[in-house]
Amino acid sequence: MKSCSAKERKNHTGEILRQVGSGEKVLITKRGKPCAILSPIENGPVDDKSIRLFQEAWSDIERTLRTTRPAFKTWLGAMQWARSRG
Repeated sequence: MKSCSAKERKNHTGEILRQVGSGEKVLITKRGKPCAILSPIENGPVDDKSIRLFQEAWSDIERTLRTTRPAFKTWLGAMQWARSRG
């Protein structure tokens, strides 16, 4: 199994995905410690209930946004708050 750092994965995503697409598993490390494995889908689509279609997930996000109040009146308020946290 090939190994690469999270930074290498970020900088060479296309190349790594081609390797995974050709059947190779890739171990991703973060600060030298294993954190994830990229592997090809063996038997067609993943049958995992936690993975949803984009349209379904986006509908849930929009529904939630309609029922909640924004934390800031304007985007400038949000920017000022974010910058003051630093």
